[in-house]
Amino acid sequence: MFHPLRKLYDWVLSWAHHPGGTWALFGIAVAESSFFPVPPDVLQIALGMERPQRSFWYALVSSIGSVLGGILGYAIGLFLYESIGKTIIEFYHLEAAFEKVGLYYQAQAFIWIFIAAFTPIPYKVFTIAAGVYHAFVPLPVLILASAIGRPARFFLVGTLIYFFGPKIKDFIDRYFNLLTLLFGLLLVAGFLLVKYL
Repeated sequence: MFHPLRKLYDWVLSWAHHPGGTWALFGIAVAESSFFPVPPDVLQIALGMERPQRSFWYALVSSIGSVLGGILGYAIGLFLYESIGKTIIEFYHLEAAFEKVGLYYQAQAFIWIFIAAFTPIPYKVFTIAAGVYHAFVPLPVLILASAIGRPARFFLVGTLIYFFGPKIKDFIDRYFNLLTLLFGLLLVAGFLLVKYL
């Protein structure tokens, strides 16, 4: 995993044992949908491992935060693209992908937002693009697609932890270093996928 990304990843994980972990999960879910690189799944999984009985609560927190973050991303694209949104896209080197997303939205905005909401593809690119290309993506379309895709993803994680928590915890404890490496590669792959899509 790239060194700066690993530092952010470790910082996100550090909230798992903090009294404000749930609020941190909410904040990270909001931020990841509009500018932050590390997805809330990282902290959601860590919190769920500590308290499997609260797995669905953490999934709900991730979902609400992420959908609200999607609206924030939309607002950045609609009102602040030149001052903030463009900088975010350039930071991730996704300028060409951003233009492609605009073309995808002309064809089928709902489906593409749902795909980005559910998969490791950087969701923030799609929320900011939705604001920029608002002529093709009314805000209710973004909200509806996000409100289906994001909970589908986070509740899938929550369900696995709730029913298989102890077994998964043992597996993660044993292969933690390998899993963090794979997760980092998956994160990078998501950015590359949207860049060359």
